[in-house]
Amino acid sequence: MSQEENLDQELNNINNEHPIEDFSDVQEEVTETITKVTGMYKDWFLDYASYVILERAVPAIEDGFKPVQRRIMHSMKELDDGRYNKVANIVGHTMQYHPHGDASIGDALVQIGQKDLLIDMQGNWGNILTGDGAAASRYIEARLSKFALEVLYSPKITSWQASYDGRKNEPINLPVKFPLLLAQGGEGIAVGLSTKILPHNFNELIDASIKILKGKPFTIYPDFPTEGIADVSNYNDGARGGRVRVRAKIAPLDKNTLIITEIPFSTTTTSLIDSILKANEKGKIKIKKIEDNTAAQVEILIHLPAGTSPDKTIDALYAFTACETSIAPLGCVIQNNKPLFTGVSEMLKNSTHQTVELLRRELEIELNELEEKWHFLSLERIFIENRIYRAIEEEETWEGVLTAIDEGLKPFVVNLKRAITQEDIIRLTEIRIKRISRFDIDKANQNIEALEGEIEAVKYNLEHLIDFAIKYFTTLKEKYGKGKERLTELRSFDTIEATKVVLRNTKLYVNREEGFFGTGLRKDEYVCDCSDIDDVIVFLRDGSMMVSRVDEKKFVGKDIIHIAVWDKNDKRTIYNLIYRDGKSGSSYIKRFNVTGVTRDKMYPLTQDKPGSQVLYFSANPNGEAEVVTILLRQLTNVKKLKFDLDFAELLIKGRAAKGNVVTKYAIKKIELKEKGISTLRPRKIWFDETVKRLNVDGRGELLGEFKPEDRLLIINQSGKVKTIVPELTTHFEEDMIVLEKWKENKPISALYFDGEKARYYLKRFIIENENREELFITEHPNSRLEIISTDFRPVFEVVFSKIKGIQKENQTIDVEQFITIKGIKALGNQVSIDKIKQVNILESLPYIEEEEEEEEEEEIILGEGPNTEVDDDGQQTLLF
Repeated sequence: MSQEENLDQELNNINNEHPIEDFSDVQEEVTETITKVTGMYKDWFLDYASYVILERAVPAIEDGFKPVQRRIMHSMKELDDGRYNKVANIVGHTMQYHPHGDASIGDALVQIGQKDLLIDMQGNWGNILTGDGAAASRYIEARLSKFALEVLYSPKITSWQASYDGRKNEPINLPVKFPLLLAQGGEGIAVGLSTKILPHNFNELIDASIKILKGKPFTIYPDFPTEGIADVSNYNDGARGGRVRVRAKIAPLDKNTLIITEIPFSTTTTSLIDSILKANEKGKIKIKKIEDNTAAQVEILIHLPAGTSPDKTIDALYAFTACETSIAPLGCVIQNNKPLFTGVSEMLKNSTHQTVELLRRELEIELNELEEKWHFLSLERIFIENRIYRAIEEEETWEGVLTAIDEGLKPFVVNLKRAITQEDIIRLTEIRIKRISRFDIDKANQNIEALEGEIEAVKYNLEHLIDFAIKYFTTLKEKYGKGKERLTELRSFDTIEATKVVLRNTKLYVNREEGFFGTGLRKDEYVCDCSDIDDVIVFLRDGSMMVSRVDEKKFVGKDIIHIAVWDKNDKRTIYNLIYRDGKSGSSYIKRFNVTGVTRDKMYPLTQDKPGSQVLYFSANPNGEAEVVTILLRQLTNVKKLKFDLDFAELLIKGRAAKGNVVTKYAIKKIELKEKGISTLRPRKIWFDETVKRLNVDGRGELLGEFKPEDRLLIINQSGKVKTIVPELTTHFEEDMIVLEKWKENKPISALYFDGEKARYYLKRFIIENENREELFITEHPNSRLEIISTDFRPVFEVVFSKIKGIQKENQTIDVEQFITIKGIKALGNQVSIDKIKQVNILESLPYIEEEEEEEEEEEIILGEGPNTEVDDDGQQTLLF
């Protein structure tokens, strides 16, 4: 039969067994099967999500490890012989327990090593500061640290489970006796949830654990290995909804260079520099060059173009680059095979109580082992001392031997702590003759007494378990806490307004007649420099006003009379306005500022009558109030056609205020007669020590009231002095010791040590050059400032060191009598050749300071009086 005939025969057989009419049943079965697969597919996804959450991404609260990390630490313990192992060897060994390949194991091992707590490393393990990766696993080595060996392992209290292939046993959780998860931190992304637990300080965690055991309140905050500065005011205990702001540490190296010495957590020097370069390209900041000299410590140099403000650039770096980052912690852990969202305080409490429980279990096991050892040593002593072994000489069977020993021990078992078992008797039969012959009863009694002492000590620790746990934590801190001091400085941050620090590298233009403004109108009138995030305020001739965002070209209304960059918080810019109400109505005068507005909304500054017109307008950045001359049109019934008007006589009100009537008659012209001075009160300025910034919000120490010409006096511990205009963006150096309002005639008294002459000198001087920073001690590297005073008549007390056991009496110095005021570069008068221990400031002598005569500010309010009249409608008119 041919191949085709065979095929036909098979088809016929199939048709006979399954007629066509029967295929509907088959179809129904297929449909049912598809439904089942769909349901199974849903289950598969849930199973996958559960697996990722429980077995890969989220750490367990019991030991703080993810499964791959736990398996790595277990493998390293199995390999541990005190010597370094190749990381490739550790990875290969871990693959017996972890089913996901060598890449995931190697990456996890490097991450654990870079945290520098559990692993001693050898070779190039990468750099968390620069982001450089570790060398290949065949080139680097690792072993367990002494700390890891002490806190991670205790096989006798460890619960075990079979590995994924059933060939090995692995720990369900390691018995970690330390808040490891909070010390190292951890993050992971699972299916439907994630976790981000920030690292905390080693010593602070131990201190907090001790406080928990003592029932005292505690608070813990993050501490990052990249150092930096952190604002933890919204940390929210590390739970959902919290936020930590982290900043790089930036300081001026000189007037044209900034240096970054610490970076925010979650960034590297590479990513930080990239963000700075991008901000520079977008025009947010302006830099000349940037250098990365980072090695063991961060050192990034930012070179600024000439004339660029270092203080403003620092704020701009925080506002527009990764020099400030915001981290959202999310406390999620696995507890009892379920995800648990909780805060770091609860995590620490859980870890502390778990440590106490683990210590208890270890003590109980130790007690049991000691008692077992005491029991057998006592049996051994009875067995040998009473020569019970002789009773077995005549026994011929094994059962007889055991029975003879048991009978021989019975008279002596009264003092034993438990009954004698068959295993005890068998152990006695295994004692060698050599040991029996050399048995020393006295030594045996000593060993038993020593064991009894150890047993009592363990029982005492069990009875005083909390004290034992406190001692355990204290010992950990003493052994391993050195060198683990806090790295991240905690400080409250001020909010930096981007519009105040952005680099204005775009030019703003205006077409007043047509009513357009924008950065693309290069052929029209130049207004000022601006940035793409600035707001612009525009005033029109018809008495309307609008605030709008900078744009390439925008129409606001014809006949623009004033345009400028607008600051919503600026209350010192005052607008002086005279307008005509309607086509032929009265003229009004008003002064106002503009603070809160809605963008792109047109606001009327007049009474919004058709034909209203602005007759006079001025914008005054410091509240200046000028005097103007009003010229009226020639009318037969008006005798006085010219009079002066002083804006200083008006109160500053809101933009919607109607104003005061100037005149009922038509105004021909308004001329500026006299430029005005500021009518605003001197501005009060405070210094907030927490953030080391000036403010006008009443935070910190009041420095005084400042007029535009007033300056601040700054003195640093390095012996430098300068005066500056008090700008709110100013940054202050860490060694600043004096910050106060500067008075030109107030002397500065300084006692310092001259490094070259090895003598102490006292000098008094006043600042002659207010625009330059000067050094008032000598330039020798060993020169140092001891004490300084800005009082008019200070008194110093000099305390001398003992010389050959002789104590010289303290010297009181009236500085005014000791030395006259000299130049800032003068050496001063020598205080003493003896070695000075310290210098104290005593109460200054009385001094009556001549107060500067200040003009009294008098607010003149237009109202009923000799210069005004009120008409029937209640309108006030100035009379001239």
